[in-house]
Amino acid sequence: MERFVSFLVVGAGGAIGSCARYAIGLWTQARGWTEFPWATLIVNVVGCFLITFVFGVLTSGSNLRLFLTTGVMGGLTTYSTFDYETTRFLQQGATASAFANIALTLVACFVAGLLGIALARAVMPD
Repeated sequence: MERFVSFLVVGAGGAIGSCARYAIGLWTQARGWTEFPWATLIVNVVGCFLITFVFGVLTSGSNLRLFLTTGVMGGLTTYSTFDYETTRFLQQGATASAFANIALTLVACFVAGLLGIALARAVMPD
């Protein structure tokens, strides 16, 4: 029964994360941000920050941690889309955009992850 509950927890979180990812895509499109995959960058940076923060403050094995990480963050982040969009830039001869996407994503997500760890440590004293 516990695994079934975990399955439902992940599914519910995934639905929320996927809807949030879609909403962010609509939000960036509504602002005309269509020449660069801003929505993908945003969700990946936010996801990297949140997943490291959640792992820092919630104990392993909790349903809330499972809901937020595997569920919500799994539905929110889009590394497969990142790969597809970067590859399309290269196929279209937009090499500068491809490398900008790679550099921005890697650096911003790494920094966001470090900030998530720092915040988790700040709110959860030893």
